[in-house]
Amino acid sequence: MSTQNAEAAKAIPYDRPVAIGADEHTAAPDLDWSRRFAARVASGGSEMTAILAVAGSQDTIKFSGGFPAPETFPVKLLKEVLADLLEHDPAGSLQYSPTEGLAASRIAVADLVASTQGSRPDPANVLVTSGGIEALQLLTRVLLEAGDSVVVEAPTYLGALMAFTGSEALVVGVSMDTDGLRVDDLETMLQRSAPRVPKLLYVIPDHQNPTGLSLSLERRQALVALCRRYGLLVVEDVAYRELGFDGQPLPSLWSLAPDVVLQIGTFSKILFPGVRLGWAIGPATVVTAMTHAKQNSDQCAGALGQAIMRRFVEGGHFPAHLASARALYAERAAAMLGALEAHMPASVEWTRPRGGFFVWLTDGAGADTRVLALEARRMKVAYVPGSPFYVDGQGADQIRLAYSGVPEEDIDEGVARLGRLLSATS
Repeated sequence: MSTQNAEAAKAIPYDRPVAIGADEHTAAPDLDWSRRFAARVASGGSEMTAILAVAGSQDTIKFSGGFPAPETFPVKLLKEVLADLLEHDPAGSLQYSPTEGLAASRIAVADLVASTQGSRPDPANVLVTSGGIEALQLLTRVLLEAGDSVVVEAPTYLGALMAFTGSEALVVGVSMDTDGLRVDDLETMLQRSAPRVPKLLYVIPDHQNPTGLSLSLERRQALVALCRRYGLLVVEDVAYRELGFDGQPLPSLWSLAPDVVLQIGTFSKILFPGVRLGWAIGPATVVTAMTHAKQNSDQCAGALGQAIMRRFVEGGHFPAHLASARALYAERAAAMLGALEAHMPASVEWTRPRGGFFVWLTDGAGADTRVLALEARRMKVAYVPGSPFYVDGQGADQIRLAYSGVPEEDIDEGVARLGRLLSATS
């Protein structure tokens, strides 16, 4: 480049695009980069972004995010564990880990599953992941091609829908009632789809996100028997399993049928989400393939989080920690149900969770909850409208309320505001 051209280039603002091969003073036309996005770019990202964005708001009562209560974070014990790890095992705790997870951490996951589910997986078939959502992403990479069918509960977890639609899968919803997924409806769907069986069924059997409903014991047994008969892989998300208010969870699907169930778990709800950590257990061939896929994503889950989790398991701290968390969430759920009884118009119905983080509202008067969400924000209260939890446009008159991270005094005030809003539209 000549001295004159070099001087001219220095004068071009960094924020002004320059067309390659064009004169340095000629700006390129505006480019719509979204036109170059791959077809697999998932929908639903705007809702997830909105949920996370409102988390930092200080003047809004936030029923939107399914966040654990900070009061459950084991801060005192964590200080002791971290100090001990940094003093005695800095090399192991701060270094990269194997893709499948540290050997001792995989044993710890197997021990935790054994203590809470009554059956112990082989640690060799445990994959430590960077949270539950990564396990879903790895599974979609292994199993799904464009056009493959996936079955989900209707409604279901927004993050799962994003993962499946991002893989260009055809997602089909199966209805729910107060006992969870309608297994009879699933059987009818499978009969109609034969001989082409869907690739997987994704289900949250315990205190489901977003409804708070749980799958009954009879249906759990029928579900795994049905899926075994059709050769359908069940993907069981146990994010809220250990947060039942009575501390007596029903058998996990994996414990009933480890040959046809891949279980995905997360420590975000039962320990703390600041360290992204989860697990996958199930058929060895599937877990091995997911491990290979992880080598092309984040390569390994953080060793420090694994070491912290292992100390909690080995030290026997989980039972007392979970009992305390269950008690807190039970109190907040009771406050939520009481507030709904006191403030909601007669047109509104809701679920009655026995654990987890969520209550699901349906307005019989047909309110458009997406539109009302904007007015609710002006009233300094946030919720998630129902339609993003479906694949077919349902849920326009439904709302997910998360009580887990909201103090009891704010629960009553927030529900009162929503009650006034819904009453004005009915």
